[in-house]
Amino acid sequence: MNLEERKHYVEYRMHSAFQTFEAAKVLAEKGFANSAINRLYYAVFYAVNALLVSNKIITFSHSGAKHQFSLHFIKSKKIDSKFGKLFGELFDWRQKGDYDSLFDFDIALVNTLFEPVKDFLNIIEKEIILSNDNN
Repeated sequence: MNLEERKHYVEYRMHSAFQTFEAAKVLAEKGFANSAINRLYYAVFYAVNALLVSNKIITFSHSGAKHQFSLHFIKSKKIDSKFGKLFGELFDWRQKGDYDSLFDFDIALVNTLFEPVKDFLNIIEKEIILSNDNN
């Protein structure tokens, strides 16, 4: 991926992250807790993916993205560990909500996630700007 392709990809992924976050709000307002968790996870996943690509770190799976994010941004303390924990929880919860039979998340839990996820997206956006300034 050349510089221009990488820049376009990162912009697209961040746009998708914020749109997906907004979709999660609509789903939560309608009472679709499992679907809202799914969308919150994907909002964070898209943003993390954008951050990794902006730093020339390519992954091929959700687990790979989680591992590389932790390795390059959480363990290095570039991003607060609370966001690594949030990403991990959303990763697990998305799978639980999507694949466990007869399980539904409480909408009250979902509603507590909007502020930290929004903060996470904003932190990643700032980190992307920093990484672009350093390249």
